[in-house]
Amino acid sequence: MTFENETKALHDALVSCKIPDINKAVEDARAAGMPANDIINALGDAMSDVGVMFERGKLFLPHVLSAANGMKKAMEVLGPELSAGGEDAGAAKGTVVMGTVEGDVHDIGKSICSTMLQCAGFDVHDLGRDVPKPQFVEEIRNGCNFCGMSALMTTTMTVMKEVIDILEKEGLRSQVTVMVGGAPITQAYCDKIGADVYGESASETTRKAKELVA
Repeated sequence: MTFENETKALHDALVSCKIPDINKAVEDARAAGMPANDIINALGDAMSDVGVMFERGKLFLPHVLSAANGMKKAMEVLGPELSAGGEDAGAAKGTVVMGTVEGDVHDIGKSICSTMLQCAGFDVHDLGRDVPKPQFVEEIRNGCNFCGMSALMTTTMTVMKEVIDILEKEGLRSQVTVMVGGAPITQAYCDKIGADVYGESASETTRKAKELVA
């Protein structure tokens, strides 16, 4: 079964940013027999669209936060089913430290990415925004094998390079996959600073991370 109707209903509900509608769409999808992993993937794709709409001024912060809360509630319901079986069940695919770099307080895109990575089966340690460089390093030292850094301002994007330099200096660079993203970040900048993955969107970052552990 393809569950096209359920997928569309889940997408429309999340984009509506109304928690009761999201809850109902999730309940209806489960009742139709849609696998928990497929429900999460549908919501994740919709959450990425919500992020794009926010960036374009079509949605505002309260809408995004409502959609994110609706997705978190769905995760709480579907979590036991994910752990019981399915593609994303069992041990985490990887442990990710996520954060918006020091000096930058924008974190909507990063938060969406954290949620999508969690939905994809990663253990995510989200440090929030304005994260000091040593915190990223400490999380990696303690076992995180993915490091996601976001910057929304050109004045803070250089912090990503500084974190990578510290990892090199302390002999930790080979232990971690560094992922970077945010409005001013490009593939060229990712290559320049020696990061491993550039994601133009939360869904692209998640897809690339999944491919690396496949």
